[in-house]
Amino acid sequence: MAHCLIVAPIVASGAPVLRDVLTASLDAVQGRPDALRLGSRRRVVVLVVDGLGDEALSARAGHARTLAGAGRRRIATGGPTTTAAALTTLTTGTDPGVHGVVAYAALDPATDRVVNQLRGFDADLPPGWQRSTTVFERATAEGLAAFAVGPRHYATSGFTREVLRGARYVGARTIEDRLEAAFSALRGAGRGIAYCYVPELDVAAHREGWRSGEWTGLLERVDGAVRDAAPRGGETLLVTADHGMVDVSPSAHVILEGLGLDDDVRHLAGEPRLLHVHLRPGVDPAEAAARWTAALGGAAEVATRDEAVAAGRFGAVVPEVLPRIGDLLVAARGGAAFYATEDAPARGMVGQHGAWTPAERFVPLVRLDG
Repeated sequence: MAHCLIVAPIVASGAPVLRDVLTASLDAVQGRPDALRLGSRRRVVVLVVDGLGDEALSARAGHARTLAGAGRRRIATGGPTTTAAALTTLTTGTDPGVHGVVAYAALDPATDRVVNQLRGFDADLPPGWQRSTTVFERATAEGLAAFAVGPRHYATSGFTREVLRGARYVGARTIEDRLEAAFSALRGAGRGIAYCYVPELDVAAHREGWRSGEWTGLLERVDGAVRDAAPRGGETLLVTADHGMVDVSPSAHVILEGLGLDDDVRHLAGEPRLLHVHLRPGVDPAEAAARWTAALGGAAEVATRDEAVAAGRFGAVVPEVLPRIGDLLVAARGGAAFYATEDAPARGMVGQHGAWTPAERFVPLVRLDG
């Protein structure tokens, strides 16, 4: 049975995407033309609400009247729709195929090991794995202030060191405190950019789902903090996200064990809604793709690496990054998720992401000017 790859435009040509947001903020502070048409600004804060998809925001618009209001538009986050890749895209202004963070868990070809891309920078990934200069480094080189504000326990992580390189990190406990600290830091510095990170909604969605009362309550808190932020003259607050979320029912779990696919697999990387399958030597990718398509049916969109790259799933891809991407990409359709075994720990998560569906791929961009 031949496999079928659906090739659709990632986003309309010329439309702004997540990688433009922080770069445009720097351009606006420097008085240059910018991709978001912000115009000349003195200070820009980019608030990143992890896991806040545009579809979910629309569904809960009555609980977030500021975020869902007139200053909002929809942008594409790119792919894959996972935190490590998307935040690196935001903070460098480059795509995963260039910066090199291509998955939640990715193969390091030099060691032939699959490494978690959020925790692996602390010990397991080599220097230079994240290949791109950050927007913060560019800002400080141009004489501007650059801050990153988030939970205190992220201050010294390897991911912070590599992905927020060049920013001065400010730790703050609550959602409200973080937004206040971002504006306060910039006002003290004069001109510059700040990134402000809110992980709480993503954590709640993984645990209870984005339809849960806990998630909705946190959305209300974010909305209140944004409403009360009150940017001053020459200031802009942009609110966006790294990816959206799909709630996955246990009945939609697909267990790979026993489907006759094990002989293809050397390494299984990625995450449950976007598997990177690294094949055993001698296995033909096109033939393997046909087998996986036949076994998974309508639950999956299966593509070879060459097909996924040609479709723009990782943006432009440089040769150094290419082997980090799986020989096969198995993206979930609908509410499915894929697990190697019945006892996979990730089966405990309700909200998940990583694939190409609109619920995961599109995020809000909200603008409030002082």
